[in-house]
Amino acid sequence: MTQTGGSRRTLTRDDGYLPIEDYGVISDGRTIALVGADAGIDWWCVPAPDAPPLLDRLLGDGPHAGRFSIEPTDDWTVERAYRDGSNVLETTFTTAHGRVRITDSLNSGHAGRLPRSELARRVEGLEGHVELRIELCLGARFGETPPRGPVVPNDGAFRLGDLVVQLRTSDDCAAGIGGHPGPADDGRSSLRLRTSPGSRSTLALLVTDGQPLMDTPIATIDARIDRSDRQWKDWSADLSYDGPHADRVVRSALALKLLLFSPTGAIAAAATTSLPETPGGGKHWDYRYAWVRDVAYSVKALLRIGGTEEAQAGFAWLVDAIDGDDDALLRPFFTLRGDEPPAATADSLPGYRGHGPVVIGNDARDQLQLGCFGDVLETAELFCRRGNHLDARTARVLERLAETCAGAWRQPDSGMWELEDERQYTMSKIGCWLALRRAADLAEAGQIADTAAGERWAAEAEAVAAWVDEHCWSTEREAYVEFAGADTLDAALLLATRFGFPRPDRLDRTRAAVQAELATGPLVHRLSRTRHEEGAFLACSFWLVEALVFGGHFDAAQRTMDELLAATSHDLGLMSEMVAPATGAFLGNLPQGLSHLAMIHAALALRDGGEEGR
Repeated sequence: MTQTGGSRRTLTRDDGYLPIEDYGVISDGRTIALVGADAGIDWWCVPAPDAPPLLDRLLGDGPHAGRFSIEPTDDWTVERAYRDGSNVLETTFTTAHGRVRITDSLNSGHAGRLPRSELARRVEGLEGHVELRIELCLGARFGETPPRGPVVPNDGAFRLGDLVVQLRTSDDCAAGIGGHPGPADDGRSSLRLRTSPGSRSTLALLVTDGQPLMDTPIATIDARIDRSDRQWKDWSADLSYDGPHADRVVRSALALKLLLFSPTGAIAAAATTSLPETPGGGKHWDYRYAWVRDVAYSVKALLRIGGTEEAQAGFAWLVDAIDGDDDALLRPFFTLRGDEPPAATADSLPGYRGHGPVVIGNDARDQLQLGCFGDVLETAELFCRRGNHLDARTARVLERLAETCAGAWRQPDSGMWELEDERQYTMSKIGCWLALRRAADLAEAGQIADTAAGERWAAEAEAVAAWVDEHCWSTEREAYVEFAGADTLDAALLLATRFGFPRPDRLDRTRAAVQAELATGPLVHRLSRTRHEEGAFLACSFWLVEALVFGGHFDAAQRTMDELLAATSHDLGLMSEMVAPATGAFLGNLPQGLSHLAMIHAALALRDGGEEGR
């Protein structure tokens, strides 16, 4: 592996905002923070990724925007990199007078998670002298809990609802507001620091939720940065991928690990909410929850590259959430603790670059998405095919899903893309075929049900495939269309090649039609009807690589993968949900787990010729 990073460059904020692609991400397995290329931490939700943000400048600049910034007072250039095999981030500023490195970590302890969140920032003088301006402003947590005065005067600790928040600094950080290094009564602080060759200072923001905050020496906090780095390195070194694009695969695996909520094993779809999917603003969604589809795909990707502990945790979370839900069918997503997500509401923050609304919650929680049955049962089948075994409760949950799918597959639904109009979406039917086929495979392997149930599910799967052929194939388009009777295309159908849907010729012709109509070079849009409304969807772009492999177009697949990785290059190897093909600008929430897991599956398809994916 090589260190992920970029070349030195200048950077300025536009009306207080950075491009989405200028953010790095750090995590401790419980919370996730976004760090701008100018070392401004602009987003941090505490005590969990789907909690209100303590730092929120990402969604609204202004004097009271929540941020934790460190910036030279002179003009500067910047370069940044993750440490090799790690999610500890380094940002290096160069001014006319010297160089300084800032190392950012959400720290872990000896036994994994600390009993609190610990955002640590080490500042090291490398050359000459650099004057730094440090600013902390605590956000209003979606208007829920504005800062309420210091707990103890002059010690930098605040109560915000159930949170206790404290700023800790080395003694060499000169006080600004209030005459001490902690925040003033309104939760704001301004500090100064002058570095010299070999100097080393540390700042940290400590947060507890519903429990006391223990005092910790700043030297102990600083030492935990390197311990956390070693833990990331140990994890990534245990991955077993040995194919093409290994650096990007490992970085994508580390990105998935960033999104893991370790208290439950859930994997968030993304770390943010309301970053627009269109260049001029629009389509704002809250993705800080765990989608059944994304978790299932992540489990499968991690299983295939050696991330077995996270894969098992994610699979167990899926089973727990599904088993504990009283929904008669299958809810498309849950909170990270496995509960029903909140309905969408709007916050008063202005939104990224002023493009609101800022959305909290997601109304897709009540949708029927039939494809989720296939996502779960396919993951279970791969889990068992790799020599693992199901417990009795998991087997019962899977049997119930198979039976429910067998009775529900004829219903219209909202489809994979969570559309408002319920229709007979082709990809949803193929997802039901996948669920029933994999359930039959599990029964044949003796993992669930019995032979008779497996034979019944297999027969129902054939009925689904026949229905798709009769109602969803267009002789005019020479392709499977978006839904029965439509003349529009859906790039999600590229996934059907990985599923092994038993119509390979028709799938390859569908791939050709999607590529001709929805692709701009290697970048693929989701749907015919939304192509001009939003950016290219990165997961669909990687699905194109897989479809080319499974269709026997291996050289084209390799070429497309190379072009796609170049088009999605990011100095830290992160990916958002979409990109604007004309500019390469990132669109949508960051980091987007679906983009990273799709990249891993595409690389595995190239390595294995597609065989293992089935």
